[in-house]
Amino acid sequence: MKIAVCGIACEACPRMVRGLCPNGEAGCRPKENPFCAIATCALHKGVALCFLCPEFPCETTKKGPIAFGYCQYISGKN
Repeated sequence: MKIAVCGIACEACPRMVRGLCPNGEAGCRPKENPFCAIATCALHKGVALCFLCPEFPCETTKKGPIAFGYCQYISGKN
C-alpha cells in the first residue's frame, strides 16, 4: 500500500481512484507542488511523511486534507 505524504492511503484517494492523481501511480510525494502545501513543506523539511516531522502538527497541516484534530490526536499533542 502506498501512503501519500499527507498520510492518506493512495489506493483510497478519490483522485487516484479516478486516475486524476497529478503524480500518477507514484502517488503524492514530497516535492514542490503549488496545489499541496503539505508536499512542498515535507520537501523543504526533508521528511517523507508530514507526521514524521518534529513540528507536526503545524499550521500547514491545518490546511488539510486530514482534520487538524486528528493530527493532534495521533501526535499526542492534544
